[in-house]
Amino acid sequence: MTQHHTLLIVGGGAAGVSVANNMRRVNGEIDIAVIEPSEKHYYQAAFTIIGGGESKLADHTRNEADLIPSSVTWIKEFADTFQPDNNTVTLKNGDVISYDYLVVCPGFQLDWHKIAGAKEALNKNGVCSNYSPETVEYTWECIKNLGAGRALFTMPAMPIKCAGAPQKVMYMAADRFRKKGISDKISVEFFNVGAAMFGIPFFAKALAKIVDSYGIKTHFAHNLIAVDGEAKTATFEFTDANGNKQQTVEKFDMIHISPPQSAPDFIKTSPLANVDGRVDVHPNTLQHNKYANIFGLGDAASTTNAKTAAAVRKQVPVVVDNILHLMKAESLSPKYDGYGSCPLVTSLDSVILAEFSYDGKITPSFPFLDPRVPRWIWWIGKKWGFPWMYWDLMLKGIRFDIPHKSDYAKKFVDND
Repeated sequence: MTQHHTLLIVGGGAAGVSVANNMRRVNGEIDIAVIEPSEKHYYQAAFTIIGGGESKLADHTRNEADLIPSSVTWIKEFADTFQPDNNTVTLKNGDVISYDYLVVCPGFQLDWHKIAGAKEALNKNGVCSNYSPETVEYTWECIKNLGAGRALFTMPAMPIKCAGAPQKVMYMAADRFRKKGISDKISVEFFNVGAAMFGIPFFAKALAKIVDSYGIKTHFAHNLIAVDGEAKTATFEFTDANGNKQQTVEKFDMIHISPPQSAPDFIKTSPLANVDGRVDVHPNTLQHNKYANIFGLGDAASTTNAKTAAAVRKQVPVVVDNILHLMKAESLSPKYDGYGSCPLVTSLDSVILAEFSYDGKITPSFPFLDPRVPRWIWWIGKKWGFPWMYWDLMLKGIRFDIPHKSDYAKKFVDND
């Protein structure tokens, strides 16, 4: 079976649905199709507060059919291979879809196979993860039922979806333990592949203070390589002072695992991928660096921005407008500056709103507020405001922009 569409979108997550709806709003005639096998759509940014016991998965779940407009063709199948020289995509069932313009945004896959025993250990024996709708609710069960012992939280190598998420749930758990009066009975520990709490020093310093306030023990340059749920042990690899690889086996009573992540395998093996296995696009126009009629955005794009919904919100208009520019043989607009936002939950009622662009440039949207300070107002945003923006504005293709500027942060950065 073969069909043709003017605009073909691979992926029906935050990026794909937003592109489809945004394009439909600015061009009511263009023929659009979305390749997406999933029946359900999740607001993944809420997984932190679901795992932390402050929300329910059902509140952040929608039917995919309700998000894709009736004027857009929904191809409910997996993309399998790309033939960009022929402008075609082959599906897993063998069907071939041709296109004039292609947008590739399938998100990240969770590479559980890189941690021996992890996939088998999940959802029992205190082994949990906020990174999947199948496991996020068990995180809350672990936090709620833990009365004493060791609670370990892991951070893999970058890039991952929302780099702050592995520690957000840790702070929520630590605050929960404190409020229950059992923090002296539980050792909260963070095992991070990296060398600091956050990749941007401006925010890493602020987060180090949060860590100290909870008495959290940190273990840097530690990579989780194996989990044994029944034995309640986790094996970490680290490099000692002499540069030698070593391993340490740690006991736990609960462990929250943030798995390694990467672009889906069908992207890695495609002609669209760069050497890192992601869709090879220009960092500002989001146009593919080899195939002019292909664009990429979201987690699987080669851009070095934070992989968050806020980044997608900024990328969508750039992709849509540049496709329209291309259709008119006009110059493309290099408007995406690498903006990403990470609402770093630091307690059950406070959030640091970390906003930054390429090269770690601090780019807040609110000029009079020190972006390093945990605030209740951002907690309200995280719990209620941002989900509303996601479902009722962004996914519906409504453009809204809050200007972000490095000038706003200058006085705070200079005094850091």
